[in-house]
Amino acid sequence: MQFDMSGWQVAGFLACAAVAAGAQSITGFAQALILLGLTGLFHLAPLPDVANVAMVLSLASAATALRGSLRSLDRGLLVSTINGSVVGVAAGVVLLSWLNANVVMLLRLLLGLVVIACAIVVLVRARPLAALSSRRSFAGFGFLSGLLGGLFSASGPPLVYQFYRQPMDIEAVRDTLQATLAAGALVRLVMVVPSGQFSLRALVLAVVALPLVVGITWWMRRHPPAWRRTTVLKFVCALLVVTGVGLVGPAVHAVF
Repeated sequence: MQFDMSGWQVAGFLACAAVAAGAQSITGFAQALILLGLTGLFHLAPLPDVANVAMVLSLASAATALRGSLRSLDRGLLVSTINGSVVGVAAGVVLLSWLNANVVMLLRLLLGLVVIACAIVVLVRARPLAALSSRRSFAGFGFLSGLLGGLFSASGPPLVYQFYRQPMDIEAVRDTLQATLAAGALVRLVMVVPSGQFSLRALVLAVVALPLVVGITWWMRRHPPAWRRTTVLKFVCALLVVTGVGLVGPAVHAVF
């Protein structure tokens, strides 16, 4: 397969990757969602390729962001969530190969509506829960996240809803969430590459975008915006709404 993107398309992709990396550094998620949404909006590259690039960039961002910040991780919640996520990713990838296109689009429509509803709930209940949720709860949300990641490469929303409601410091929420999503991306990447679904286009885009994404992540970790918890929550909710609309729009057009 030849690399068939123009210079303008590559430049546009890098701009989208830069925006996604900045948002990821602030919230601990959204890199894949924003990259998929923006590149799809401007028709820069096929979505399967972008999803594969997003997995690589998420891993690079997490490695850069978490270097020297491991003390902020809640390892117990991280392990519980990853255990559920690994099973969910495997189930999602298998389910995607079994479902036909119409059913997948209907599920995408439902997912978009659920994501928008989650954003509203998180915004209305801006105060943290009175007590930390159980490990079983985190494992359950991890499974749901992995399932959606395997199906749509959209694993973030369930974990965002779960983590941002917890009585935890924003730094702990952000870093634990980022580490969990990176683990899910690694599992999906390990399943995708041996099956031959990682194209030359995806490889070139990943190599070109890596220095930019790592640089932005490094800079943002050393110069973070001094936002309050409520401001971060509003930003998170805005990203979820944009993601939900991005999922609903194409699905409505395809189904109806």
